[in-house]
Amino acid sequence: MSPLSFLFIVGAYLLGSVSSAVLICRLFRLPDPREHGSGNPGATNVLRLGGRVAAVLVLVCDILKGMIPVWVGYLIGINPFMLGLIAIAACLGHIYPIFFHFRGGKGVATALGAMAPIGLDLTGMLIGAWLLVLLLSGYSSMAAIVTALLAPLFTWLVKPQFTMPVAMLACLIIFRHQDNIRRLFDGTESKIWNKKIRRDDESKSAENGEKP
Repeated sequence: MSPLSFLFIVGAYLLGSVSSAVLICRLFRLPDPREHGSGNPGATNVLRLGGRVAAVLVLVCDILKGMIPVWVGYLIGINPFMLGLIAIAACLGHIYPIFFHFRGGKGVATALGAMAPIGLDLTGMLIGAWLLVLLLSGYSSMAAIVTALLAPLFTWLVKPQFTMPVAMLACLIIFRHQDNIRRLFDGTESKIWNKKIRRDDESKSAENGEKP
């Protein structure tokens, strides 16, 4: 591993460790997404807690965390395997952020951003697959899992040399969703438009004498 690749990996992890969801929730004076709703500091939980504007901002920031280090590495000619490690480092930063007590999100948006530099065609297929599964099922987690499973195949069809790094990234995303997979099989997973989580949180806050 070259010193430059090592610096990119460390930089990607540190950038990924900046929790967009927590910071934007603080900016909008929303509940801490790690303590409310699903407990996941990601765009889907922020959507439940604070609406579309805050969720879109979180989504964009999370995508950029993965895109920037990989894209710069791609432009300066870092090899595909090292680009895969950089992408994984960005996602690990998002999942286990050093700046936020290692309590992070699932890494889906950051992984999408990391794969985007491979090509617009791959990005379009990934987004299309995610939207299709989401619309058919209503489960954001199922959409993420199915898209992660399809990502290596899509990459092989577009740029085969990046298949292995993308497969490594997909394995990380699926591993991070193991609790969601259990809930999907148990029938207890919450759908993306389900506001019940938010109402339950507000009821608990009211019972504890807190402001919702």
